[in-house]
Amino acid sequence: MRSIRAAATGAVTLSLVLAASACGGGSSTGGGSNDSPKTLTYWASNQGASIEIDKKVLQPELDKFEKQTGIEVKLEVVPWSDLLNRILTATTSGQGPDVLNIGNTWSASLQATGALLPWDAQNFSKIGGKDRFVDSALGSTGVPGQDPAAVPLYSMAYALYYNKQIFADAGIAKPPATWAELVADGKKIQAKGKQVLGAEGANVSENIHHVFVFAKQHGADFFTADGKPDFTNPKVVDAVKQYVDLMAKDKAIPAGNAEYAQNQSVSDFAKGKTAMLLWQSASANLKSQGMSEDAYGIAPVPVQSGTPGSGTQVNSMVAGINLAVFKNTDNLDGATKFVKFMTSDEEQKILNKAYSSIPPVKTAQADAAFTAPANAVLKDTLARSAAALPQVPDESQFETAVGTAVKELFADAAAGRAVTTESVKAKLEKAQQQMPAK
Repeated sequence: MRSIRAAATGAVTLSLVLAASACGGGSSTGGGSNDSPKTLTYWASNQGASIEIDKKVLQPELDKFEKQTGIEVKLEVVPWSDLLNRILTATTSGQGPDVLNIGNTWSASLQATGALLPWDAQNFSKIGGKDRFVDSALGSTGVPGQDPAAVPLYSMAYALYYNKQIFADAGIAKPPATWAELVADGKKIQAKGKQVLGAEGANVSENIHHVFVFAKQHGADFFTADGKPDFTNPKVVDAVKQYVDLMAKDKAIPAGNAEYAQNQSVSDFAKGKTAMLLWQSASANLKSQGMSEDAYGIAPVPVQSGTPGSGTQVNSMVAGINLAVFKNTDNLDGATKFVKFMTSDEEQKILNKAYSSIPPVKTAQADAAFTAPANAVLKDTLARSAAALPQVPDESQFETAVGTAVKELFADAAAGRAVTTESVKAKLEKAQQQMPAK
């Protein structure tokens, strides 16, 4: 999901998620129509450093689409703090956009509403076929075994960004490959008066992404094989504690970052206040804030030991943005044409270059523009050491409940309250109780 964005906030209840059988766009039949063939409404997610930057990136491409098809696209860039709740409201009201961006981690939850157009073989054939897309991106488009609820648009992975000058001043020759090395390097960095590692402690989605990776590295999952929440599994508890301990115990994450939720950690890194940053495809964001590409390096996210890979060597969730169509759109043909346009090789290259993300379309990903060193780390991570977040109908509730628990634990750490195994387990037990009953 979101690369350079704030978290979706607010409680997401099962009744809200499952209430609708159809959704936005405008068709009264709920099955889609072509009653308004000359216009489309598009909700885009905030991918850039600001909404205005997104408009500058997207509007020329939408104008190009209008010139080609005669269809006007009415653009609204929606902040991540509002996007999920606005989508869920649209599923219940029946009033929403025709086409929208969704964080790929929400695919299964939104699929469960019945609100989104299923991308079956016939629909995929209209945009060039399912086999155009890389497997890792398709793995986060809905519940396994069902037709995808969305089409991959931007692919991203987490990486460790590090300030070369701060490292040199601290006598650190290379980026840390393990968490133990990161903590040890942090002491050298702090001795030079710099902050160590930026984080967004109040960003519930960001929290989920990181504790998911830590859980994988501990050999654990947040859900059992049959999809039941397993948040108090001892290995999950240990994983969450290790992440929060980067602030509570190791002092690598500054206490003030417990309140960060709006990309402040990216700004701190761009300004040279912080030595390291864990972020999805951050290059475009850093450039927009005036940081030269020569000033930082990019390395894989640390693991417990060894090198990144599968199993306990996972070091990123499969991040990305999917493109979905509301099933009751009143311009079904136009919406399909728009998805085809946005996932065309040309547009994939333009848009993913603008956002420093990786095209999920195979032929576009092979372009020379995506073989630079910065992209090499991201591509390798997606290919070898990234795992999809649980594609279960309750995924959005999971993000809210567990992400909030981690937020509260960071608040405890910042306030000097002890973060113990027992307190972590208690927060996760409370989060599990908030999940829908099976």
